[in-house]
Amino acid sequence: MNSEQQDTVLRALNIFAIETPSWGYANTGTRFGKFQQASAATTTEEKFQDAGQVHHFTGCCPTVAVHVLWDFPRGKASTSETKELAAKYGVRVGAINPNVFQDQIYKHGSLGSPEPEARAAAMRHLLDCVEIQHETGSRDLSLWFADGTNFPGSSNIRQRRRWFEEGLREVHEKMSAGQRMLVEYKPFEPAFYHTDIADWGMAYLLSKAAGPLARVLVDTGHHYQAQNIEQIVAWLLHDGMLGGFHFNDRRYADDDLTMGSIDPYQAFRIFHEIAAYEFDTGARADIAYMIDQSHNLKNKVEEMIQTVCFAQETVAKAALVDHGALKVHQEKCDLVAAEEALKDAYNTDVRPVVHEWRKLKGLAPKPLEAFRESGYTDQAERARGQKNREAVASYA
Repeated sequence: MNSEQQDTVLRALNIFAIETPSWGYANTGTRFGKFQQASAATTTEEKFQDAGQVHHFTGCCPTVAVHVLWDFPRGKASTSETKELAAKYGVRVGAINPNVFQDQIYKHGSLGSPEPEARAAAMRHLLDCVEIQHETGSRDLSLWFADGTNFPGSSNIRQRRRWFEEGLREVHEKMSAGQRMLVEYKPFEPAFYHTDIADWGMAYLLSKAAGPLARVLVDTGHHYQAQNIEQIVAWLLHDGMLGGFHFNDRRYADDDLTMGSIDPYQAFRIFHEIAAYEFDTGARADIAYMIDQSHNLKNKVEEMIQTVCFAQETVAKAALVDHGALKVHQEKCDLVAAEEALKDAYNTDVRPVVHEWRKLKGLAPKPLEAFRESGYTDQAERARGQKNREAVASYA
């Protein structure tokens, strides 16, 4: 790698930030059960404490996505407390994630429910989340809905869409300039016959109906097998409708595995499409990079650091693509040379430059190794172990 390439990587790393999720530090599970970890966070403060460690060792995770029901125990009344806890550990409140899928009233849906009481409850909660967004200074309202049906004929699909359009417009009206509404999609689960927002096109149309502050959020696990996610990214970039990512990886469906653990080349191709867009337009893509993974078996902080390091290395590799040469290859229909332009960048060992970037920032060159040597996990186990053991007993 020559000096010009090194400078390109350093610039890419300087502007890259990725948000970690508060729920990724707590004990989570599958539909079959939970496997508890003695060091897992048991309170909102402990989640921010863990997130602060990830930012401390990686230098690129200044914000934490929060979940309103799980991180605001008293609803709007605990907003200032949650904000202060984040600051205490050197991070800020990031995307606000409402919860309109957990309460019993949402049995048949939220904004798309045939029951007026459920739609009203969802709307109250969403508007409360917008107020929290204002008070915390959060830019993004991240919306995912479990709405759908399991059996044919259960509900009027077109009517449900109208209810979603009306609800999202009402929420959008309460948002301020500079804020954004990110609409996520998922093809199935928990709804198995039809899902109200099942793909990027549906999320795109609902975002357009909501208003100019709305964008599409792409969760890399929320697609059918073999779907070309980078093409979706390219189309959304072209229309100015890509708002953000929830990064994870999957083998079958929404597995929420560690980013890059199954298909690292796909993550590279996604970042390449973003870099190519920025090269072509001369403008930086305004994207919220966020992680959304279920850390059931790996140590939660370690896996988060592992993910962030992979993301940094992948961004660095995407920055190395010679887009000027690639454009020439594409115009000549030189298929081999065009593909090699990507593969050359992908196969470059960028770790020495990433390590150098960390040293320039006063960070340890190998964050995971440094975290393990810090003794933080042992301290967390001693402080939280009893609470987690009691949770296992109550769950059993």
